Formats: sequence, structure tokens, C-alpha cells
Amino acid sequence: MAGAANYRGNMWAMSLAESKITSQGQVSVPAEVRRRLGVGPGSVLEWIDDGEQVVVRRAGRHSSQEIHEAVFPKGPPARRTLAELKVGLGQHVRQRHARR
Repeated sequence: MAGAANYRGNMWAMSLAESKITSQGQVSVPAEVRRRLGVGPGSVLEWIDDGEQVVVRRAGRHSSQEIHEAVFPKGPPARRTLAELKVGLGQHVRQRHARR
């Protein structure tokens, strides 16, 4: 029944495609959905519970804000001057590449 309309809030959404679930719980992702998501063999999909619906999206798609919050959970790091950054990078390179 591809193409059936579903009411979602203030808008009507058209069904993109349909899939059947196998007896082992597997689902084939239709070609149009694969194209829209930009996925292929080996790609990972996320299933997200969005309250009234389950959303499927390509894994790894996060906003820069989500990434920033994950990297800096306590807030942004202290500001550094260019000279401080150069000193810190120099120390890191020396430690990382020191001969042992």
C-alpha cells in the first residue's frame, strides 16, 4: 500500500515505501529509502522511539551541538591564547614522538 496518506499533526505525509518483516525479524530496506538515507551494504541504521512513532535514520548523523555536548559535557573548555596553544601542541608532539 505504498503511497497511502497518513495524518501527522498539521500535515499529511505520504508513505515512501513498505517492507515486510521475515519470521526472523529481518526487514529489507526499499531502494528509494536507501537512496534517501544514502546507505548501502554495511551501513548501520538507528531506530529511535519518538513517542508516537519510531524513526529510522542513518547512524552517525548528529548535529554539531550534540557532538559538542558529548565532547565537552561540563561546558566549553577555558579559552587559550595562540601562544598557549602552540606550547601545548609542541609538548604533546614531543611526548607522543619521543624516542624510548
